[in-house]
Amino acid sequence: MTSALLIANTSAGSADDDVLDEVVAVLRSRWDVEVARTAKPDELRDVLASHTDTDVVVAAGGDGSWHAVVQALHSLGRLPEQVVALVPMGTGNDFARTLGLPDDPVDAARGLLDAEPQPLDLAVDKDGAVVVNAVHVGVGALAGEEAGPWKRRLGPLGYAVGAVKAGLVGAPERLRVVVDGRLVDHGDDVVQAAVGIGRYVGGGAPLLPDADPSDGLLDITISHADALPRRLAYGLRLLRGRHTERDDVVSVRGREVTISGDAMTWNADGEVSDGLRTRTWRIEQAGYRMLVSGPDKPTQDE
Repeated sequence: MTSALLIANTSAGSADDDVLDEVVAVLRSRWDVEVARTAKPDELRDVLASHTDTDVVVAAGGDGSWHAVVQALHSLGRLPEQVVALVPMGTGNDFARTLGLPDDPVDAARGLLDAEPQPLDLAVDKDGAVVVNAVHVGVGALAGEEAGPWKRRLGPLGYAVGAVKAGLVGAPERLRVVVDGRLVDHGDDVVQAAVGIGRYVGGGAPLLPDADPSDGLLDITISHADALPRRLAYGLRLLRGRHTERDDVVSVRGREVTISGDAMTWNADGEVSDGLRTRTWRIEQAGYRMLVSGPDKPTQDE
């Protein structure tokens, strides 16, 4: 019988015990499942370090929970051998959306029982921090920060509130973007620079609409829509994944990207940080193996 360790984040505001019980019941119909509730990275790491023989590690939560599990396993040297899975139970569920996972957590759990492991990519920086979905610098990062107080009250709509506020008050930044050793963009009018493996951020905005988490490449998008009217037009197109068609947006792909600037604010998989002047991310192709309870491969939105 397949052994599984299901990780539930006790600090996740969207966690629903009744739904989690249903998810566990579905998995236990065919798997031997142990449930661990963790609230801090050290707790998560300790739990994973003590379960080295588990066939599947399942994260029940949102993008933050998924990032935390993959980060801990990467730091423990358990990837790509350890098979992982995600039951989306968060506010945004952006990476789950890229993969086409079922919206309903119970349906997602049911799909795992017959799913086969698939290799997916990771982005990793020089400090060993991973990105499983996307990282963005500038107004987009500020939007995530502004959305924080609203998410618990408004759910995914909280991201929209944060984006509007950030778009009105955020200032362009001086950024320099180097991809695979080649300077692809620079200037003091960069509103947003995004790097990622997944397509969506902020609860469904297709920031990197052509990203494929299994193609061995990072997608990079840079916006120079600095004036307010251009920002609004950019934002409207972004909601439909059409912003990359604008003449003030640069889109490239590569295996390594370095973004440099003055005390940058950046958002990596939903976690906001600031004060950095440079950061490099490189792709780890097939960096981990995941059970995907949906399409075999993410498909481009129509």
